[in-house]
Amino acid sequence: MIDDIKTEAESKMKKSLEALTSAFNKIRTGRAHPAILDSVMVNYYGQDTPLKQVASVNVEDNRTLLVAPWEKSIISAIEKAIMMSDLGLNPSSNGDAIRVPMPMLTEQTRKEMVKQARGDAEQGRVSVRNARRDANGMLKDLLKEKEISEDDLRRGEDEIQKLTDKYIAEIEKMLKAKEEDLMAV
Repeated sequence: MIDDIKTEAESKMKKSLEALTSAFNKIRTGRAHPAILDSVMVNYYGQDTPLKQVASVNVEDNRTLLVAPWEKSIISAIEKAIMMSDLGLNPSSNGDAIRVPMPMLTEQTRKEMVKQARGDAEQGRVSVRNARRDANGMLKDLLKEKEISEDDLRRGEDEIQKLTDKYIAEIEKMLKAKEEDLMAV
């Protein structure tokens, strides 16, 4: 039973890390990276469809993404979707493909993005701590129902705390890497 609770808590903590990774991918650095456009939804025959399902997104050079749609008829819809996204990008098409240049980041913009990254990391830490709280609550419920002993409770709480520490350290490592990436000129 304790192992089941530990496994469930670890699963929730992994999902928190995945969510943080996704959030960090949306924070653009000065370099072009296809994941920046992952959140862009294109109106494709009346349906909002993720960009990567209607086009390939590749890095043309360090500062430019190349979006090649599967159908030429949706180039304008893709271009509009990228402009309407909250990413601050200005795409331009040449008839066959769309080039998305990454604007240079100012010092002020970099600092704002670091703040955003720190906020996302804090959300991740809160999520991991919530998973710990839920797991510890389940362990205490088992103790109340006399399904485990107090020693088992302490052991379980220690294991959950070790998991929490591991995932919080991983979040810190990811945040440090993102901050260095953002502040690199």
